[in-house]
Amino acid sequence: MDDASLLNVVLYLPVAGMALLLAVPAGQDGRVRWLTFWVMVVQLALTAVLYAHFNPAVPGLQFETRVPWIPDWGVHYQIGLDGYNVLLVLLTAFLGPLVVAGAFTAITKDVKLFYSMVLLIQFAMLGTFVAQDLFVFYIFWETMLIPMFLLIGIWGGERRIYATIKFFLYTAFGSILMLAAVIYLVYSLQTTTGVTSFAFADLYESRLPLSTQIVLLAAFGLSFAIKVPMVPLHTWLPDAHVEAPTAGSVILAGVLLKMGTYGFMKLGFPLFPDATHYFTPAIMTLSVISIVYGACLALVQNDIKKIIAYSSISHLGYVMLGLISLDLIGIQGAIVQMVSHGLTAAGLFLMVGMIYERCHTRELSAYGGLAKLLPVYSVFFMILTLASIGLPTTSGFTGEFLVLLGSFTASWPLHVQGNSYPLAMSALAVTGVVLGALYMLRFAQSFLFGVSKAPHLPLSDLDLREKLILVAIVVAVFALGLFPDEPLQKTELAAKQYQQIVRTARMPGSAQ
Repeated sequence: MDDASLLNVVLYLPVAGMALLLAVPAGQDGRVRWLTFWVMVVQLALTAVLYAHFNPAVPGLQFETRVPWIPDWGVHYQIGLDGYNVLLVLLTAFLGPLVVAGAFTAITKDVKLFYSMVLLIQFAMLGTFVAQDLFVFYIFWETMLIPMFLLIGIWGGERRIYATIKFFLYTAFGSILMLAAVIYLVYSLQTTTGVTSFAFADLYESRLPLSTQIVLLAAFGLSFAIKVPMVPLHTWLPDAHVEAPTAGSVILAGVLLKMGTYGFMKLGFPLFPDATHYFTPAIMTLSVISIVYGACLALVQNDIKKIIAYSSISHLGYVMLGLISLDLIGIQGAIVQMVSHGLTAAGLFLMVGMIYERCHTRELSAYGGLAKLLPVYSVFFMILTLASIGLPTTSGFTGEFLVLLGSFTASWPLHVQGNSYPLAMSALAVTGVVLGALYMLRFAQSFLFGVSKAPHLPLSDLDLREKLILVAIVVAVFALGLFPDEPLQKTELAAKQYQQIVRTARMPGSAQ
């Protein structure tokens, strides 16, 4: 089997898994769980093979499949790996078995339907990352809504219907605007070049006037910003996280939020580079507001899921800052930060689910003294807390340091840039690091230390399944923190391409 065929196998393995689940007789929930788990493990192993074969010295797509789908419309089934998506595909495949294993004891109703939805959203997320045709991308993008809608709506908490409707309305509104922009973009390409195509590579070559780019980037950007989410489009996220089952929260924080930042990096900014320059001050401002405001909101929460949810807004603000810096170091840092946040947030949400199964409460004030009651649990929790803060040797440090370094490099020296605003925004972003340490250490102090709460006695520490899940995440966190060179090499050419496309755009105002 060649590598292009192998990528198709990786993509469609969850669909095959769903078909296998249909053959499992009713009532055999254990078989359903283990079958889904092994499908995800095989997918991870095959993805690791693709990652190992990915050549960082080769620009453009690798393992590409491109066949006509709707030729009259210029639509091709086109998928492939490049430096933009290779780490995110690996992250998605890595979290798959952990999500499944983490739900073994938490999900007891409609088990077959639940794991079918997990497989479906895995398929949709991977398809969104590997799609290289805008039509195919949009189909996968919309498909993600269905399983997440059901995961929250069926297996969520008491206010699951409210959270589900809010999530759907926000994301559907952004998707409708993006669909209109997609149609207009392809029509514009056809009228100016005579070529009808949805391929990313062809659309990058379109030359639209600034006024048109502004409108189209606003439409694409709104859809992506909702998914990130950026302030002030963030209000759906805490409700979705609080009401979602643990598996839903892990998928949402670990992978789904990265769809927004990936969309900006792969489509939004490169497709409309002039408009990107035009909107740079606004995007930079909203990124820093998201960093600081998200951290401040996390600082005052009592629901432990909301603390992690608001921290996600803050961490992904760094990703947006790195992307809009247009500095190679900052862009590389943004990609690493996406992966790092996916690991640490997924790990923390899994740990919230583990303690919730034991204590049946998410109120921070109800906890205390867990370091004595659950020492193994507490060690893992502190490791992931420090990684989220950005302790050196962890992936969090690598991502945030590179983003901040790239942001400062892009805005300094002042006598060259002639504008102190980017430097001021970069300096303000550093306060997010301080606030991040403040809210996470407050969280850990209240959660793990202090007086033990009697209602929680007795408690059992982590079992073997839970330990293995957390060991896998912790190993990945330190591997990316200590040995970032190879991942950075695999993304370097894509980061340079992104930088070249956007940075060398015409100056705003010159395009009419």
